[in-house]
Amino acid sequence: MFNWLLEPLQYAFFLRGLTTGLIVAAACGVLSGFIVWRGMAFVGDALAHAVLPGIVISYFLGWNILIGALIAAVISVLAIGTLSTHKGFKEDTSIGVIFTGAFALGILLISRIATSKDLTHILFGSILGVTRFDLIITAVIGALVIALVLLFYKELLVTSFDKAHAVAIGLSPVLIHHGLLLTIAFTTVISTQTVGVVLVLALLVTPAATASLLAKKLSVITGLSVVFSLTSVLAGLYISYYFDLEAGAAVVIILTLFFTLAFAYSKIRSITRLKEKAV
Repeated sequence: MFNWLLEPLQYAFFLRGLTTGLIVAAACGVLSGFIVWRGMAFVGDALAHAVLPGIVISYFLGWNILIGALIAAVISVLAIGTLSTHKGFKEDTSIGVIFTGAFALGILLISRIATSKDLTHILFGSILGVTRFDLIITAVIGALVIALVLLFYKELLVTSFDKAHAVAIGLSPVLIHHGLLLTIAFTTVISTQTVGVVLVLALLVTPAATASLLAKKLSVITGLSVVFSLTSVLAGLYISYYFDLEAGAAVVIILTLFFTLAFAYSKIRSITRLKEKAV
């Protein structure tokens, strides 16, 4: 058993992938609770798709795809924020416009300058193919995201529960919201290389959705989200290594399994409580 755990660690590609994946899991985990609590799951989905043009252009120019993804994410967030401030435009409308337009542009670029093999890489990531440069960028952005969430945790908490109270004590819910959008964008960028555009939403949403079935306090939900994210990445990479499966997909399957078990547990707990009350 011990040798089974140690064998993959002798390979540099596995260590880089594991380290990168755990950083991404931690960043997604600390954001997941706020994304689910604020009903922002569509934002994560939109940003995950909106970075596609930047990724394809970076690939075509020979740049690291994280650079293009970061530029595309920042542009998308600024565009969503600008449209949302326009009278008559709600945020979900702005997200829909930017998301569909950017994703369509990405697909158009892929059809022109990328092969079907490259499309698979862009959409599903390559966690076991990350380079040292990818790891460094991921570590920097991941540490920045986690630090920002911890630093502004109270502000995020207050604006998530009571915007009127937040304004009364001198906070700007709009500014905090846009800051959260930027951190989600940065996290989406570093997640793209590991689990890909299509599967990044799972790491941003499923951990907190699972934790919400087991706890009600946001701090506990956030902690459990990090645990579920880290465990899923760790288990997913080992399963990928030993069974020759797509690493990103394996991570998401583990996350979905956790959600299924938590949902079953919550249902059983509810039925048990109803029976106890009946008695």
